[in-house]
Amino acid sequence: MSFFVQLMLVAGAAMMIPAIYGLAIGEHADSRAFFYSGVMLLVLGAMLAIARNRPQATEDRDSKRDRDREGRTQLLTLLAAYTILPLALAVPFVEATRDTSFFNAYFEMVSALTTTGATLFDEPDRLSRTVHLWRAVVGWFGGLLAWITAIAVLAPMNLGGFEVLSTRQAGQGVTNVSQIVRVAAAPARIARYTMRFVPIYVGLTAALWLALSMVGSTPYVALCHAMSVMATSGISPVGGLSGTGGGFPAEVLVFAFLFLALSRKTFTAEEVRASGPPLHKDPEMKIALLLIATLPLLLFLRHWDGALEVDQVWDLGAALSALWGGVFMVLSFLSTAGFESASWDQARMWSGLHAPGVLLMGLAIFGGGVATTAGGVKLLRLYALVRHGEREIEKLISPNSVGGAGALARRIRREGAYVAWVYFMAFAFTIAIVMITLSLTGIYFEEAAVFTIAAITTTGPLAQVAAEVPYSYGDLGTVAKAVLAAAMVLGRLELLAMIALFNPEFWRR
Repeated sequence: MSFFVQLMLVAGAAMMIPAIYGLAIGEHADSRAFFYSGVMLLVLGAMLAIARNRPQATEDRDSKRDRDREGRTQLLTLLAAYTILPLALAVPFVEATRDTSFFNAYFEMVSALTTTGATLFDEPDRLSRTVHLWRAVVGWFGGLLAWITAIAVLAPMNLGGFEVLSTRQAGQGVTNVSQIVRVAAAPARIARYTMRFVPIYVGLTAALWLALSMVGSTPYVALCHAMSVMATSGISPVGGLSGTGGGFPAEVLVFAFLFLALSRKTFTAEEVRASGPPLHKDPEMKIALLLIATLPLLLFLRHWDGALEVDQVWDLGAALSALWGGVFMVLSFLSTAGFESASWDQARMWSGLHAPGVLLMGLAIFGGGVATTAGGVKLLRLYALVRHGEREIEKLISPNSVGGAGALARRIRREGAYVAWVYFMAFAFTIAIVMITLSLTGIYFEEAAVFTIAAITTTGPLAQVAAEVPYSYGDLGTVAKAVLAAAMVLGRLELLAMIALFNPEFWRR
């Protein structure tokens, strides 16, 4: 059974979750929309699975040919999953909402599946509780898909950030003698990692759901936020964490679970070098902790430098609240989740930071860890550029100095930094192209910049908090929405994977 057909069957089964919930709370029309759509998708998937079934002799004869082109097949399948599968996911959405177009529903599903979390409905009350649950479920499913495919598909192909550590050329891991490829083909790897990661993913989601419910959130809101935190999608049925009822304890729980998006070693430690450093010494975690510690502190200290003219009385509690707001927002946007702290307004007033857009956009561009649900450039690439810069400064001071720390460190400083710089330049060039395209549709420069970075980094809530006046996705035209939807897919698949699809050598296999 092809991977795309499996995704169709999983999506059809997932539609039963809001169908059952809608039936339980009395939203029968919405429940029927999801139930009928799920049944149709399951039947269509089963028919495709039967039609594509091949005899064993034919499968054995074609196994070597399929192995040679499996990298291309899996990348094309991922591209289809983020572009074609949302067409099926949008059917129950538009049937349940009834006052929106199919294209708007498609945009919502692309946003949820890519874990972007951008929504055209600024007022949460416009959507029913069943539809909100469906958005959260699709985002959760998209996060799980990103987890599995990063290890099972992108890592063997030396893509997705793994090219920084590898000695092979990006996108050509499948043709080399990689042990993970010799052991099993791509379908077997996907099945193996699915069986390994699904219990972890479900267990962590259930734990956060229970914890959020215990601190005051309703079970429905707690479940939606738990799924959104695990997928770093930022999807909320009540407009954000401020409407959960959990208060500060809920933010602390969300803060703790967002650390999963900062390093691949939080859940795949056994798949990386066994002799590598522990989690607290992992390069991604180290640079993330540095950003989380320094940036909020600088904002806090700025109060005595540029915000003393603010006529307001501050006590110790308000100061600590402002500091917490800065710490939470740095981690939230570094992980590309985009949740806003209830103390963020107080942190802005404390520091005198009226337009924090540049800071938040920069954090979203940095992104989280490799092989996580986070988007952006990724911290491992940023670490490679930092180490390369340190080495260059060291050679300026001492031209005859010798860089140590082992072969892996030299690899990161040289070839890894080179690949990271190429990716960063391609990332910046893509941002420029998307911004120019949006500008041609009549969007002003600042608004185009915010929308573009929010889509490319899969940080949809960035549009609501980056500027003094929140920007609305619902005010955009059809062409602008289509451009942003394509940018979301590009940001989730990453540029090197898309570039690999245009490589002639890649198609000759």
